[in-house]
Amino acid sequence: MGVDMRHEHADHGAHQGHQGHSDHEGHHGHAGGVTWGMASSATLHCLTGCAIGEVLGMVIGTALGWGNLATIALAVALAFVFGYALTMRGVLKAGVGFRQAVKVALAADTVSIIVMEVVDNGVMLVVPGAMEAGLASWLFWGALAFAFAVAFVVTVPVNKWLIGRGRGHAVVHAYHH
Repeated sequence: MGVDMRHEHADHGAHQGHQGHSDHEGHHGHAGGVTWGMASSATLHCLTGCAIGEVLGMVIGTALGWGNLATIALAVALAFVFGYALTMRGVLKAGVGFRQAVKVALAADTVSIIVMEVVDNGVMLVVPGAMEAGLASWLFWGALAFAFAVAFVVTVPVNKWLIGRGRGHAVVHAYHH
């Protein structure tokens, strides 16, 4: 979108002291203070929304007997919907308008969700028989859990890099109280 969300929050002072950062550090990429814990937390938040959508999409597609492509398309679409919805929920609670909350969610989660979806769906496709196993199969659920774990491990460094540059979940921090 090209919108820099770091400077859109009217009350920059609300962020001062968040996780021990000054206002300047908090709005300019956490200047050297991005920890693996921060990146893991952002990734876990993203994974939660993605997992809800992904599981729902996989369940619906598999239950309806859809092919891999249609099932994955639905799962990915729902992963984005639920991922953005979780972020928007918190931002809306902070009193931000709907349009601005959409912008914040898009800026905060898009790259993370893309990486997560590419990785976890790729894993599901390469685990032999996982997509065809069916909802009652341990293979299906085990492969899906494994796919989420791999996606988490791959996405954490991406989120650390993004937050360190004032992008990704760094744009949401201004709205946390």
